[in-house]
Amino acid sequence: MLGLQLPTDPRWVNLAELTIGDILTDHAYCEQKAASQCISLIQRYPERKRLVNELAPVVTEEWGHFRMVLAEMRKRGIDPGRQRTDEYVVALERLRMKGGNENERLADRLLICGLIEARSCERFRLLSEGLSEPYLKLFYRHFMESEAGHYRLFLDLAREYSPEKQVRKQWQLWLNREAEILKQFSIRGDRMH
Repeated sequence: MLGLQLPTDPRWVNLAELTIGDILTDHAYCEQKAASQCISLIQRYPERKRLVNELAPVVTEEWGHFRMVLAEMRKRGIDPGRQRTDEYVVALERLRMKGGNENERLADRLLICGLIEARSCERFRLLSEGLSEPYLKLFYRHFMESEAGHYRLFLDLAREYSPEKQVRKQWQLWLNREAEILKQFSIRGDRMH
């Protein structure tokens, strides 16, 4: 469904379960960054009515997710500590389009957002199926469903501002790039990406 070229190593969920406090912490900050990214897009493109109208509720939803994860962490006595650099997102951002016209750059940025949401959706699915704690399985099932909708929204918005053929080509390029990026990382159970 998501088109990801390189599935997450199934051992990731086992490692994540061993360091669930780290996963929850990283997850919280991922939700915060997702809300910030949507705010940034709205601020950068206020004249794009559909983008503003579609992303404004996503800001609220992502911030709500941040608060949900924080509440779960408090329940478990987990201190969030400082936010860590998401090397995965940094690697994707390095490859973001620098030239081209404004619509192409916007579509490229939206595709990166869609890709991050797709990978998060896949990881949440693994957690919802692979964790041993029933409550956390349901907790992550909720996030998986939400991320799937966000992934589709970002791709739809990219198609709004760039021709379908170009978006399909760019999406395939991003899927390939993302697979290459993941091959460079070792399996870590303390990070969502």
